[in-house]
Amino acid sequence: MMASWFSILASIGMAIGPPLVYADQAYSIIRKQDSTGFSRDVCAILLTANITRCFFWMGNRFDNTLLWQSLLMILAQLALLYICIRYRPSLSPENLGASTRPFSFWQWPTYTQYLEFLAAFILCQAILFLILGRSHVFVSILGFVALGLESTLPIPQLISNYKQRSLYGFRMSTLIGWIGGDSFKTAYFFLQELPLQFKVCAIFQLSVDCAIVLQRFLYGNAPPATTLVEEDDIEQALALSEE
Repeated sequence: MMASWFSILASIGMAIGPPLVYADQAYSIIRKQDSTGFSRDVCAILLTANITRCFFWMGNRFDNTLLWQSLLMILAQLALLYICIRYRPSLSPENLGASTRPFSFWQWPTYTQYLEFLAAFILCQAILFLILGRSHVFVSILGFVALGLESTLPIPQLISNYKQRSLYGFRMSTLIGWIGGDSFKTAYFFLQELPLQFKVCAIFQLSVDCAIVLQRFLYGNAPPATTLVEEDDIEQALALSEE
């Protein structure tokens, strides 16, 4: 009986825990009205990975808890993406028109463009699944793509921290949520004897989380030089307006 209750609680935590990790990050961005320090590419990875995982579930009916987790994560990331776009920093590539990515990928000026890309992404996956969905090889590849994408989740944040030499704007609660959640997730995957894709990718993701923890000790969370320059410019503009 006790084991049954523990299993139910673990499943509930697995489904709602990861999406809730980003609630404090969203609140912090709204409070500061600035998304500096949080990599929007995190939203890109989680959205594409969880959409792909839903198609993987259709081909390989693994634990329903993980399907619910994916659906809730998609909703959470759509909300967080909207907040990041609304409060993006004035020095962002979109505002400066200086994106170096092909077709300015994931650095578009409007939220609608992101939704259009995601709709096209879902449509392409649906067509491929209708054609190849009965192939065991295709479904296995789909699983590795979905979970491989998700395992790269901390990498954009790792790169952003390295460029800034700071974890400014990246909430400690989010980092703790990543470490705790990925540790729990890795143990859950092994205990539930889920497909190999889940186990390999979970171990890789947890190792990148540990690298970000190391960055926290090395860099701290002081504002980076670009943020300080921007604040000085704002102060000068206010002073001139008062004269």
